[in-house]
Amino acid sequence: MNISTELEQDVWHDLKEPGSYEWWYFDAEDEEQGISLVCIWFAGFAFSPYYMQHYLDWQRNSRQDAPQALEYAGFSFQLYRNGREIVNFIKEGPEHLFQSSGSDIDVSFENNRFHYDSASSTYVLDIDFDYPARRQQVNAQLRFHALRRFSYTKHDNNNNGHVPHHQWLLGVPRAGVQGTVNLTDTLRRRTSTWTISARGYHDHNLGAMPVHEYIDKWYWGRAYSPKYDLIYYVIYFRNNGYRPLAITMLHDNENDRFMVHDELDVRESAFTRGLFAPVHSRALNFSRGDFDIDISQDRVLDTGPFYLRFGSSISFRLDGEHQGELRGISEFLKPGRLQSPVLRFFTRSRVWREGERSFMYDRYNFIKTYFNWFKP
Repeated sequence: MNISTELEQDVWHDLKEPGSYEWWYFDAEDEEQGISLVCIWFAGFAFSPYYMQHYLDWQRNSRQDAPQALEYAGFSFQLYRNGREIVNFIKEGPEHLFQSSGSDIDVSFENNRFHYDSASSTYVLDIDFDYPARRQQVNAQLRFHALRRFSYTKHDNNNNGHVPHHQWLLGVPRAGVQGTVNLTDTLRRRTSTWTISARGYHDHNLGAMPVHEYIDKWYWGRAYSPKYDLIYYVIYFRNNGYRPLAITMLHDNENDRFMVHDELDVRESAFTRGLFAPVHSRALNFSRGDFDIDISQDRVLDTGPFYLRFGSSISFRLDGEHQGELRGISEFLKPGRLQSPVLRFFTRSRVWREGERSFMYDRYNFIKTYFNWFKP
């Protein structure tokens, strides 16, 4: 796994290898209104049960056509209010739904698109989709203005650097986000509009082989306080001979100083699991020399068979002194879980595949829609 902060790498890479993937991730938190949102564009939806099924069938020679990333393009949008899910939309489909120039930083899936305005150092997001399964419509315009960038590169030295091509691009560790979100509840025939003024984040991941064949489990997150911005990233590889990759990036806002701590020792504790959620640690500790960090993943925002998102609190010590508490978002991924036929069956309840009918998807969203009817 290589790490980069190079802006020019934020373009679409058009990976052709079977099982390859690429995604662009944006999130924003408006603490005053209690609103948080996540937007992701996929050129190869790495966590699609349909993509996984195609790959496994091809690998077993039960079908001859190799899976192509763009046949499983996608877009997802999640909106939360005071920790409660308001919208949880994931749609995927074939190549004609996805577009990118490949030379500029611009991606679209149906009517959902973003592009980078270099003159203002801003990512401009236009969101427009119907969600008939939940009787919702969403329209949003958001501007992610880069307030801070880092300059950093790290190459995976496992196996003397001879490792599969996987890359994490830290595009914007901190952005100022402005815009509006319109949510129409077509069941109740009313529209809610929020004017957003938020703190934002953007990164970009890509890989030339299925993520489940390379990565065992993956923790990452970001947290903020008036004095510090902190980003962390921990990967355990499927190959037990590879040392886990653990890194934190810390920005001292008062002194405008950027610090990277890598080669960290990692301890997991407080293991738990949900009905379908994978076993995961609710408490992480990273340490190296005079740097020590504790992460408490205390509030579950989203859960599924292979992925969880948390509201987290983080404290750390630097040079022997406690530096206070930061609040932020943490995430966990166990990609190998999608190899289970049972879990793929249940994961279909969350994914709208263009041209596919799924009893699980229809039933799950029917229940969620009518459950939400009785909420204020």
